[in-house]
Amino acid sequence: MLTFPNAKINLGLNIVSKRPDGYHNIETIFYPIPVKDALEIIPANETEIIQSGIKIDVPAEKNIVIKAHNILAKEYSLPKFNIYLLKKIPFGAGLGGGSSDAAFMLKMLNEVCELNISNEKLENIASKIGADCPFFINNKPVFASGIGNIFEPINLSLDGLYLCLVKPDVSVSTPQAYSNAKPLKPEISLKEIIKHPVEDWKDLMINDFEKSVFPQFPQIAEIKEKLYESGAIYASMSGSGSSVFGIFKNMTSLKENFPNCFVWEGKI
Repeated sequence: MLTFPNAKINLGLNIVSKRPDGYHNIETIFYPIPVKDALEIIPANETEIIQSGIKIDVPAEKNIVIKAHNILAKEYSLPKFNIYLLKKIPFGAGLGGGSSDAAFMLKMLNEVCELNISNEKLENIASKIGADCPFFINNKPVFASGIGNIFEPINLSLDGLYLCLVKPDVSVSTPQAYSNAKPLKPEISLKEIIKHPVEDWKDLMINDFEKSVFPQFPQIAEIKEKLYESGAIYASMSGSGSSVFGIFKNMTSLKENFPNCFVWEGKI
């Protein structure tokens, strides 16, 4: 069976408060985008993963897709598979690519092995793998709170608009992103902001991580500026970075503007 795990972007991100456990409560909107990996499973004598595409700096046996397989195998009897992962979604980018691969692995095993696990239970299983993983089970726009693991469905469609996604050759660690972040309850909820036209988001919707990331990585800030200069009606860093996206009314052709960067352009 072959499937195509997709990425997500964060529309706004507010760091609301610091938790007693040291983590932070956030508010954000996860929105799926058509930037995709490819994931295939084929019956085999032993379960192993064969990786290609963007190099992943972890041993194959520690890949998050194998983790998804193993966590399901603890509760269910699974046959052996060769797992082929073609990695196209850049990592360290705030796009949830690894989490998507793991979630799609769970969904694929559920279907192929006829496990009949409900989406609600799949979300619970996915939450043991990573905070973003449960989102990709239903894979629909949500308002996320808590540590990004509490989901509320929202009515939002960006159909008819275009995306230019740019990731420079830098990665931002979570501690770096949080280093100068100051928790603050937003004056306007993201749930209210998305009721406005996208053209209004520039003055209303912010990503709090930009305050700490941009001074440390000015090249990321420059990408956002270039996207606006190129006609974006809204642009932002996704998650804690390092990718930046611009939303446009028309198809773009901006790859030459961002040398040495990963660039994806197309319909949202």
